[in-house]
Amino acid sequence: MTSSDPTALPDPWHSLHELLAAMDAEIEQVYVERGIKGVRPRFAYPLIRLAHTGPLTIRELAQSLGRSHSAVSQTIAAMRKEDLVTSEPGPDARTRRIGLTERGRALVPFLEAEWRATHATVAELDSELPYAMTTVVEEVRRALRHRSMRERILQHLVEPPR
Repeated sequence: MTSSDPTALPDPWHSLHELLAAMDAEIEQVYVERGIKGVRPRFAYPLIRLAHTGPLTIRELAQSLGRSHSAVSQTIAAMRKEDLVTSEPGPDARTRRIGLTERGRALVPFLEAEWRATHATVAELDSELPYAMTTVVEEVRRALRHRSMRERILQHLVEPPR
């Protein structure tokens, strides 16, 4: 243990996490207001993709979404509990093919409309801000390509004596 608790300092990630959670909560509220229960905003992308591709393995779905296998696996488990997707044995014993249930398929037209509305909303927000959110994200990515997060952390890391 070190001499002071570093978590007592303000968390620089807190406001970003809080903003993203609040935005997701408002998207979820749109679902609830439409009578759609048990659907989270993070379900929209995989449900829409599966509607357009047909059944995929978790690995194939993760690759097509640009997400990690672990994250997609957890999302699929949550979606299966809400009767949005099916999971059947894949081409080998280690894989599962994920497809849409009737409920999942029925929600896709609304989710596509919400997806488009959300993108229009982000564009509207971008136009109201002095720095567009999408531009800020790209500037952070550019800076991290120049010098990675890992390199930056290692520059500041002072390890305790052993």
